Amino acid sequence: MSLSTDAVLALAPDDSSVKAARGLMSPAKWPLLGHDERAVWGECQGSGSKPYQTQVDLAGPAFRCSCPSRKFPCKHGLALLLMRCDGPERFTAQEQPAWVQEWLNSRQDKAEKKAAKQEQKSQASQTPEEEAANALSAQQRQDKRWARMEAGLIELERWLSDLLRQGLASIQPTHKAAWQAFAARMVDAQAPGAGQALLAAAEALGEGPDWPQRLLAQLGRLQLRVDAVRQREHLSPPQLADLRVALGWPLDRDDVAQHGERISDRWTVLAQITEEKDRRLQERRVWLWGERHQRLALVLDFAHAQQGFEQAWLTGTALETTLLLAPSSHALRGWAEPGPAPEPSTAWPPARPPALPHPWQVLAPVVLDAVLLPAEGAPTRWLAHTALGRWPLLVNDDDAWVLRALCGGHGLALMGEWDGHLLRPLRAFSSEGEWQVQSGVHA
Repeated sequence: MSLSTDAVLALAPDDSSVKAARGLMSPAKWPLLGHDERAVWGECQGSGSKPYQTQVDLAGPAFRCSCPSRKFPCKHGLALLLMRCDGPERFTAQEQPAWVQEWLNSRQDKAEKKAAKQEQKSQASQTPEEEAANALSAQQRQDKRWARMEAGLIELERWLSDLLRQGLASIQPTHKAAWQAFAARMVDAQAPGAGQALLAAAEALGEGPDWPQRLLAQLGRLQLRVDAVRQREHLSPPQLADLRVALGWPLDRDDVAQHGERISDRWTVLAQITEEKDRRLQERRVWLWGERHQRLALVLDFAHAQQGFEQAWLTGTALETTLLLAPSSHALRGWAEPGPAPEPSTAWPPARPPALPHPWQVLAPVVLDAVLLPAEGAPTRWLAHTALGRWPLLVNDDDAWVLRALCGGHGLALMGEWDGHLLRPLRAFSSEGEWQVQSGVHA
């Protein structure tokens, strides 16, 4: 797999890791550097007597290092790949050391066992009585959860009605604590998605001159959740699946495997972003483009604390694999099956203007071409100008000026996320160069 420096830097957990990795790129710090078609590895001399053993499985890429760092990838893994990009001649083609071979074999064994377990589960035979009993038990659990969520959402509806009767003018930013407390009650009602939507609405309190309009729109979407739960028996299975996601009902992989859609394609990584949702949870959104099926897809991953994500994705690469898409009226989210090592890709989808296909979708992918960022109104409000219209951007001033410089006289191609109000750029390029959003950086 061919890696670019920008692709490696995009894997860094933070800027400090990049800085530390660059300080480790001296060949004198690496008494051993080796590679083969599957992996690269090296030994980095630290402060102790025993060097750190660092290795990267290029099929992921996946990282492992014997250092005590809790960051993923650590500075040693980043430095190893950066050196591979800058000076591949430093790496000697050789047989894998035992410690590299052991790790790669364990990864392969784990993948094979997981596949075998899923195959065994899919082929497991049950008597008609067992199938009926399991189906009844699952249905009873679902009915119980629906009832609990409905009770919590009805309570939310009463609270919202009281709030609106008093008038939006009576709502003050100092009331955020009360909103946060009610959002916690939604978690107790097993509807954390409604709680997150309420917290997002609370963030609009007093923010900007148009905050009443934005707040009213967010509260309206919350009311739609309440109405949809009441009328859930009239929803189609894909619509019901969308509602469950909006309420924060976790997707069951076995259920998705049974009812989801499988699409085999050459999937290009268009863009990605990792955000910290709280002090211990990282959310990563990876947007993919299926070249043959001409479809966009989202791989959504979560990692707790600093354990790292199971798979790394490199923007601007493609891999031949199968995506399992979750049931939805507008299927986007999926899981990727293991595939070969990614390869560089310049594939890019046609223009796709902002659109939220159903009222509960929080983010929609957007692809624009010939984008211009005129300076008028900057830096208070940046607008992306295209032949399809103008889109307000969620971007900090430094990145906006970089994007404007890349526009040149011809405009740029841009991929981002639309939340119904603002467009957040994730990746853009033109003949002048390329830009990617920095993970974890909020505009």
